[in-house]
Amino acid sequence: MTTAWLIPLFFTLAGLVFGYDEAELLFAGDAMQHVAQRDAARRADGRYDFSQCFEAVTPMVRDADYAVVNLETPVGCPPYAGYPCFSAPASYADALKAAGFDLFLTANNHTLDRGPKGLRATVATLDERGIAHVGTYSDDSARRAALPLIVDVKGIKIAFLNYTYGTNGINPRDGVVVDYIDRDIIAADVEAARSERPDIIAVCMHWGDEYHLLPNTAQKHTADFLEALGVDLIIGGHPHVIQPMELRPNRYYPDKKVFLVYSLGNFISNMKKPDTRGGAVARVRLQRGQDGRVRILDADYGLVFTEAGTSPEHNFRVMPLEDSRDARAYDFARRARNIFDAHNVAVPEATAEAAVAATE
Repeated sequence: MTTAWLIPLFFTLAGLVFGYDEAELLFAGDAMQHVAQRDAARRADGRYDFSQCFEAVTPMVRDADYAVVNLETPVGCPPYAGYPCFSAPASYADALKAAGFDLFLTANNHTLDRGPKGLRATVATLDERGIAHVGTYSDDSARRAALPLIVDVKGIKIAFLNYTYGTNGINPRDGVVVDYIDRDIIAADVEAARSERPDIIAVCMHWGDEYHLLPNTAQKHTADFLEALGVDLIIGGHPHVIQPMELRPNRYYPDKKVFLVYSLGNFISNMKKPDTRGGAVARVRLQRGQDGRVRILDADYGLVFTEAGTSPEHNFRVMPLEDSRDARAYDFARRARNIFDAHNVAVPEATAEAAVAATE
């Protein structure tokens, strides 16, 4: 006699008694560290203090059950510098962790700016602080041990992968490993992750054309490839400006949804172009249903804007858009909303009223 009918009954009873597993994920864009940011964070005793940079967005980040950010600079490998070859103090990672970020993405075009020494210093710095990371590894054995990276978020198992289009012409050497966008490798990684039976697979991509507000053909084709693999969350960065988001049925698996973000833009930077001064923070809500499967309930976004600083006491600050007093924030927001309003699919901007309703 089959017992298959017991499975939905179990989850129905569990839902009534305990409530269904539900989790909210947050994804932020590129965390840059330019020269002006480094100089503003320097104290008289030579230490670097970035703590003020993220104070205004800390409640938003910590409110999520799991928060992800793209760390677009090596850390812990002096001398410290900005563009074109970045290197930030370890305290930069400390400040991001203190803000509430749980996972750092490290596969991006600046990950080899300080060569294998910088990559290994970054990995060691994050490991010493107990910060989860994915995308770069000190050697092949470290990659094998790290992947698949599966995180339990309030009872929901999520697999995370991270890939970059390139590393600015600097090739890995001395055994270090960077996860590049290679379809064979990605397919194998997704399959390996699926063998661990996660509820959700999230693939974070460093791709696209810088300063373009719409995705290019390669991004679209790669997103289609990931969708065909059954990836649930496709989260992009690198263009340093926002690009559209979509939440829709997966065209290859009709019983699944896919949440696609082409670019979240900059989370923090000292870039000067109007579209680069801010970015989007994407939120996605997951829930386990009566059949035991986890599905994407909904998604939305909020806008953030970086206000420039000059000292640790008046540092660079990432602000929720509605809290910024910088006149340039409204020009950034107008252009970003024009793109999202014209091209987003079922991903609205979060409102204060919606945030309150979600907590009731």
